[in-house]
Amino acid sequence: MKTNKKLLLLTSMVILFPMLWGLMIWSQLPNQIPIHFNFAGQPNNFQSKPLVVFGLPIFDLMVHLFMIFMIGRDSKNSAMNEKMIRAIYWLTPIVSLSISYLIYSKALGSTTNPSVFVSVLLGLIFVIMGNYMPKLKVNHTVGIRLPWTLQSEDNWHKTHRLAGKLWVLGGLILLLEAGLQFALSYVLVLVILTIVLIPVMYSYQLSRRNR
Repeated sequence: MKTNKKLLLLTSMVILFPMLWGLMIWSQLPNQIPIHFNFAGQPNNFQSKPLVVFGLPIFDLMVHLFMIFMIGRDSKNSAMNEKMIRAIYWLTPIVSLSISYLIYSKALGSTTNPSVFVSVLLGLIFVIMGNYMPKLKVNHTVGIRLPWTLQSEDNWHKTHRLAGKLWVLGGLILLLEAGLQFALSYVLVLVILTIVLIPVMYSYQLSRRNR
């Protein structure tokens, strides 16, 4: 698949924007910044200001470039839905900006509950990706890539149709739960396990049935 260089440049600039943002508020940031929080929303991992402001965006950029490279080298992705390709290009930039916002705001004293923030972010991602999953064609870089899904187009399509429905449902549950805030962290873990494990088990059962 041909790499969209203009889109890659734009998304890469978005990923690096938190560097500029961090420099603008540098004097307001503490020397040690929380980057990880427990289920209660309390910080349990701190890193130095330079590492957070410069290191995290650079790491995100490396992940982004690697992901686009892996997608581009698979010839089967040439038939991938254009909207799905754009969604993949924008996935890392959106996550990077969102996480940077959370980290900076918490460092500046915000009372935002990280679990609520993550639930909203993942909920939106799951709904968007879930809508595109049924349209995915067999490839080696995006989707539920198991030995039996890669060997059978029928298995692949049935698995991704189910996964798409589960991801949308899971995303909606997370968005609702972000408002209700009832056992938020546990619901988050349960939703992630459900939307990952059920399609895998369903795919495996399909492969056994067709042997």
